[in-house]
Amino acid sequence: MAVFTGSGVAIVTPFTADGSAVNYKKLAELLDYQIDHKTDAIIICGTTGEGSTLSMEEHKECIRFTAEYVAGRVPVIAGTGSNSTETAIELSQDAEKDGADALLIVSPYYNKATQKGLIEHYSMIAESVSIPIIMYNVPSRTGCNILPATAVEIARRNKNVTGIKEACGNLAQISLLASLSREAGVPLDIYSGNDDEVLPILSIGGLGVISVLANVMPEETHQMVVDYLAGEREKAMDFQLKAMPLINALFCEVNPIPVKVGLNLMGMDVGPLRRPLCDMEEKNLQRLQGEMRKMGLI
Repeated sequence: MAVFTGSGVAIVTPFTADGSAVNYKKLAELLDYQIDHKTDAIIICGTTGEGSTLSMEEHKECIRFTAEYVAGRVPVIAGTGSNSTETAIELSQDAEKDGADALLIVSPYYNKATQKGLIEHYSMIAESVSIPIIMYNVPSRTGCNILPATAVEIARRNKNVTGIKEACGNLAQISLLASLSREAGVPLDIYSGNDDEVLPILSIGGLGVISVLANVMPEETHQMVVDYLAGEREKAMDFQLKAMPLINALFCEVNPIPVKVGLNLMGMDVGPLRRPLCDMEEKNLQRLQGEMRKMGLI
């Protein structure tokens, strides 16, 4: 059974005004907002959640707080990846203990890994926990591409590796992954990791999206997936295409700079970014404001 179908929000981490601490009161508000607006899953401490700038203690507490606060209303998927296998195991075991429903584990970054190393990395993590694991392939950030045959082999060896968030940006590669998974009889749930590729990935059997856009348009992003899977493809396409200028604006600077600024423009008061992320360039801020106005968000 899939961890979720539909739109999972890669939720931001709100900070206090000086950026020194996580604002848990605001995080609770964001979680309620997402669930009230039909988001199908919460992904906590991922890229959009600035997981790389959280201390180990903050990282674990964000996951624990989220799992406890959501309390089963939707699945909570914890970002527990690291370029250290041992660190990823520690985070994953604690997330399972603290109530996460599944894990999102990015491929090792900076030190990178061979395809053999990726199989060993994911297998060691999978063997250390019992909850489902969704691999996260984003080579533009990690410098490490999980090739289709490798992803299928990891899932074949580890029954709790059930899905992959694909953000490689190569639809041919993702199509090959879907094909190899089917040929091998290895179920592998595919989620779009890019908001501009949701419908193409759904068209080859994907189950949904792990979304940045959903931070500011949760109900609409959920409905796009629901419409497509229900056969209302024109309706789904209309929203995907209408949202493209906003999606592009949300990625005109490195994620999560624009989406966090966007939430603040909406009055959500999610606080600042942590360095090395910084304020938007003025021309990009104006672009984001313009697209948000066109979508009726501000």
